[in-house]
Amino acid sequence: MGIVESDPKLVAFCGLYCGSCGRYKRGKCPGCAGNEKASWCQIRVCCLENGYSTCAACAQFDSVRDCRKFDNFMARLFSFVFRSDRPASVARIKAIGVEAYADEMTTSGKMSIRRGEHPQ
Repeated sequence: MGIVESDPKLVAFCGLYCGSCGRYKRGKCPGCAGNEKASWCQIRVCCLENGYSTCAACAQFDSVRDCRKFDNFMARLFSFVFRSDRPASVARIKAIGVEAYADEMTTSGKMSIRRGEHPQ
């Protein structure tokens, strides 16, 4: 399996970190930004249409939880299955920036902040 690399371009639009993903490291996925087949992802489409690198750049909502594209049934199911807290990840990106977030995820080896986890 590949080495986890710190690269802000590997931060997905929704706050996941592709650089820590097993599928990405095995060459089975190009990562969110390069995954043109992911046209089904409303978050990806919205960010691309609005020129956002992540949902953290969106000023339309105070919290991503208020966005129906971000917080929907599939997102909640994904969060439950993978124990991820993408809203916390987006909040962390807002707080420290994409580069520092990529560094944190690289150091931790995680794809996102886990539910119930409180970053520094």
